[in-house]
Amino acid sequence: MNAREAVEALLGGRVTGVRRGGGSICLVTLHGGEVVVAKRGVGKGATEAEAAGLRWLGEYGDVPVPAVLGQDDEWLVLQYVPPASPAPAAAEAFGRGLARLHLRGAEAFGSPPPGGPVDAWMGVAPMRNEPHPDWPAFFAQERIEPYVRLCVDQRLLTADEVKVFDTVCERLPALAGPAEPPARVHGDAWSGNVHWSHDGVWLIDPAAHGGHRESDLAMLLLFRTSLVDHILGAYAESATDAGAPLEDGWRDRIPLHQLFPLLMHAAVFGGGYARQALSAARAALR
Repeated sequence: MNAREAVEALLGGRVTGVRRGGGSICLVTLHGGEVVVAKRGVGKGATEAEAAGLRWLGEYGDVPVPAVLGQDDEWLVLQYVPPASPAPAAAEAFGRGLARLHLRGAEAFGSPPPGGPVDAWMGVAPMRNEPHPDWPAFFAQERIEPYVRLCVDQRLLTADEVKVFDTVCERLPALAGPAEPPARVHGDAWSGNVHWSHDGVWLIDPAAHGGHRESDLAMLLLFRTSLVDHILGAYAESATDAGAPLEDGWRDRIPLHQLFPLLMHAAVFGGGYARQALSAARAALR
């Protein structure tokens, strides 16, 4: 089934045009002029996971996310949000909204969104959302160790380098900082998934789960999201006003929280990211 057939089947309307966006995404024009996004899932459970994540993140309207218009095992049809240029006011509103979103909480560290599968995805990489009693156990077992093994299988890490990640996992309870309750996180909040529009910042393409709020902040910094200082300043102010200020030393823990996306990128894209992951692991241990 192609994008045109998928949209017509899921929405029950006639398609008048299809324009390819990037990768597996198409912009589809319906009879009457409305434009929607048709996105082919990257693997088993991908459309189910993304749809569940968008609904969960958008439940309270803290940060806008595209509406899910239709879904099957292969295709996801979403609201189209026209892009616009970044603006300071939008960045600050996003920061405040993201702080509220995180404080909505989650059932457990590693819990999938309601109705979402345990076996989910982050981009094109498989990602397991398995509940754990605390964040260090979840992060070590579901986010670091599986991707270190994938890197070893590809001969991207030596035995001595693997020991660095093993040490991080052993010391995670101390490295993680003060204990926090599970946050409702986007999970893949890199700059490409922070979508600037005329009415503010939208979050797209989630890898949503119950996680640590510092992980989303670390992702915003990993590939330097536009106006990230405005975002983080407003976030910190909003979190403090809500009685849940960021814990001391959170900036020092950025390399720790960046380990998962760097290892995932290494497993998918190759050795340069493995070197970055190793550097981040060593920085986390300092």
